[in-house]
Amino acid sequence: MSTTPRKGRRDATAAALTVASGGEMLRAASDVIAARLNILAEGLADPGKADMVEMTLMGTEKIEALTDSAAAVAGELGELAARAAHASMDELGHAQRAAEAMAIAATPQAYARAGYDYAVGWWGRAAGQMMTLNTELLRTQSEALRPIHDAAVANARRLSGRD
Repeated sequence: MSTTPRKGRRDATAAALTVASGGEMLRAASDVIAARLNILAEGLADPGKADMVEMTLMGTEKIEALTDSAAAVAGELGELAARAAHASMDELGHAQRAAEAMAIAATPQAYARAGYDYAVGWWGRAAGQMMTLNTELLRTQSEALRPIHDAAVANARRLSGRD
């Protein structure tokens, strides 16, 4: 998962909390949908008593939560792209040094050793970068879920107090 056991535990805990939050969000969403279907049915049965405020919120709250979610994803992906670009530039430096070592190798063994050292180093760097990327994508997922979760849970609490 990560480079240190402590960070690995933190990442695993964060992933588990995201899963739990997702479950809570789904339960809240089903409660909100049920409550709002009743509000819509009551409004259709007696349009004069329709809860127009709640009916308006049905759309605006979704747009707000999805906008906040999209903004979180955009910010996280921007950071990921910057780190990927930095890692690519670092890798170009490693490749250049390996090519130089191969170019000045005095023996076929030294040539092969320079290529081998680069390949093994690349493999380790790539594996580390992929583990980091996976962790960062989990964080991105959590950040994207947060505004939707918060809106669904708040709505479920608010709507559960209705008559």
